[in-house]
Amino acid sequence: MLENDVSTCFIFYSTLLILKMYIIAIITGQVRLRKKAFANPEDAVRHGGVQYCRIDPYVERCRRAHHNDMENIFPFFFLGAVYSMTGPSYSVAQIHFLVFFLGRVLHSVAYLLSFKAPTRSFAYVIAQVPCVSMAIQILVDVASFAYR
Repeated sequence: MLENDVSTCFIFYSTLLILKMYIIAIITGQVRLRKKAFANPEDAVRHGGVQYCRIDPYVERCRRAHHNDMENIFPFFFLGAVYSMTGPSYSVAQIHFLVFFLGRVLHSVAYLLSFKAPTRSFAYVIAQVPCVSMAIQILVDVASFAYR
């Protein structure tokens, strides 16, 4: 698998995306600690008392950013893996993976720092373009294979 340049490129960007998701999770945990806003009573008691089992708007923003990553990055993993198997040009595949990665990074930064609209929406759309492109190319390849 690592002998295929496209697959190696896909693995590289997928790993960066996983690391980015871990970073968002760590940020969420740190914000919980700083804001003393815990989801579970046992965590709140450990950090000062049951009164800290509460919802904080910024913790929720971090959680939404993480949730949005999962909604978008997991489908990318499937599409990118299958797309890598269709034999695309390395440079075209690399552009697909890079654009998705950069779009997701910008989306997370815009979410966490509350950038003005439409920055977050723009980043979302930019990241979806390569996914739609890969999906269409996969369908074309599968359809052409099925109707030989």
